[in-house]
Amino acid sequence: MPEALENVRVTLASRPRGLPSPENFRTERGPLPTAAEGEVLLQVLYLSLDPYMRGRMDDAKSYAPPVAIGGVMEGGTVARVIRSRNSNFAPGDIVLSHSGWQTYATSSGDGLRRLDATQAPVTAALGVLGMPGFTAYAGLRNIGRPKPGETVVVAAASGAVGSVVGQIAKIEGARAVGIAGGPEKCAFVRDELGFDVAIDHRAKDFNAQLALACPDGIDVYFENVGGPVAEAVFPLLNDFARIPVCGLIAHYNNEPAEGVDRLPGFMRAVLRKSLTVRGFIQREFADQRPDFLSEASAWLADGRLKFREDIVDGLENAPEAFIGLLQGKNFGKLIVRVSE
Repeated sequence: MPEALENVRVTLASRPRGLPSPENFRTERGPLPTAAEGEVLLQVLYLSLDPYMRGRMDDAKSYAPPVAIGGVMEGGTVARVIRSRNSNFAPGDIVLSHSGWQTYATSSGDGLRRLDATQAPVTAALGVLGMPGFTAYAGLRNIGRPKPGETVVVAAASGAVGSVVGQIAKIEGARAVGIAGGPEKCAFVRDELGFDVAIDHRAKDFNAQLALACPDGIDVYFENVGGPVAEAVFPLLNDFARIPVCGLIAHYNNEPAEGVDRLPGFMRAVLRKSLTVRGFIQREFADQRPDFLSEASAWLADGRLKFREDIVDGLENAPEAFIGLLQGKNFGKLIVRVSE
């Protein structure tokens, strides 16, 4: 491996207030990391960009530690082994890793999963067959538990998680109502993914359209967004409705502010309607990953599970792409092509 190659890293320069800006990121260049005994040297091919990364930029207490100032932004990756001092991996192996926003990284091999490009595009391991797909599977199966004929509503329905939620709901025999931003995304959700209904949350009569799409109420609301979408959904929830809380992207960039306290009304409805509201992190259900991979791979092979990717070229464009993700500018699973 030529020693002249350099490692390019995108690090956290400062903690954002509100929506991140390019100034919160710094691009650094340095020598390649060195693989120690038992390690492999990885060349990152693809980087996954996901909403959870916004939380890692803050230093507030959370389920995972924040990225340190000056630290490499973290993220899932597909990488190629280019040097191995680990008997379990050979140069040329393509693996799923967690190398972060950089062009090269080392790994002990723990947590690496070898990928087979003949079964599915390797990028699928970052989306439909990866963490987002498993998030949809785990949240819907364990918390949503849709029954045949029930109505499942999911926001951000054209995204990496929401698109899988609706398709699994259909596989389970439920009605799938997707909420997305703009006519193009709604057409994709309805015509390509096979949702029963797709509604544009930007429409002036969004609340009325949602009520019309759910004449028998809502049995499962897979929460990805929060904000006005959740406010429109809430009055339509049936007794004993289940709400897997996966994300709240509408609020990730909010500054603490005073306002109307909606918590008492929310809690009254939880009590009165016997609602199940359960936040979750996909790793809580890690023991179910083998079942997910088996089932999702079969669904993908027989055409019952489809996906769309939004691929951006160049690690230097990751900050701008990530900021756009938080504004809903991506269309499908957002991935950065780092190298060939």
